[in-house]
Amino acid sequence: MENICYRTQTPLCIDGRLEEDAWKKAPWSHRFVDVIGGTPALYDSRAAVLWDDRCLYVGFWAEEPYPTATITQRDGYLWFENDLEVFIAGEDTYYEFQISARNTVYEVFYIWTDAYQSGGWSSRPEFDVVKNNARVFGGNHDRQGTYFWNGDHPRGTRWAFLNWDMPGMRSAVSVEGFLNDPSRPSKGWYAEIAFPWEGMRDLAGGRSLPPKDGDVWSLFLGRYNNLPLNGGHISVGWSWDPVGSDDNHRPEAFTRFRFSQEYVEDL
Repeated sequence: MENICYRTQTPLCIDGRLEEDAWKKAPWSHRFVDVIGGTPALYDSRAAVLWDDRCLYVGFWAEEPYPTATITQRDGYLWFENDLEVFIAGEDTYYEFQISARNTVYEVFYIWTDAYQSGGWSSRPEFDVVKNNARVFGGNHDRQGTYFWNGDHPRGTRWAFLNWDMPGMRSAVSVEGFLNDPSRPSKGWYAEIAFPWEGMRDLAGGRSLPPKDGDVWSLFLGRYNNLPLNGGHISVGWSWDPVGSDDNHRPEAFTRFRFSQEYVEDL
């Protein structure tokens, strides 16, 4: 199934409030579902996607009665707390973005190892695996049982460049309530992100930037929360569409979006 990504007539103000007419008219997702089984998420979680000639825009709403976000270091491991996530699939690459309720950001660029030499990535200084201290990554299941080191994806491992930041990316959040205050209930929080097309050249492959009418891109739009239950914490994942696994590093299972030249404001 393909979802329509409509154009917006004017560049969006990235303030985390999602108050523009474009966001109000955008086709928002249904309530996110469990990333493995597809059952409805415990907290209401939704996303919408828009674009113009400069950027791909993603907006999120995350219901959270007690928003928690203490990590302040950029590229800190946000999934150990609560986060919203965007993955953008390329042909031999993909990009991971995470954001917390205090607008802390985590980014990684991945290149599948089976294409690293043949695709010419090894000759580019920004993707030198030694100079950039790249990591071999096999997905969320590597370091486990028979999947140790290589993971369980049919394509094998990928190089992970943790020092890569998308040029020109902008993000903002707004909290409806109180951050890091368990004594007062809140409604939740919004996130708004602009991903410039110019920064996606290594994801585009042979696709046009910005996209042409009818072009299809695949995105993972999700959320990970650590729920305080029974004296401990249980990690849960929710997303636009289920992946069918607790390993969301599976571009073939991402949600598909078809780009339309129609303006969302005209709907």
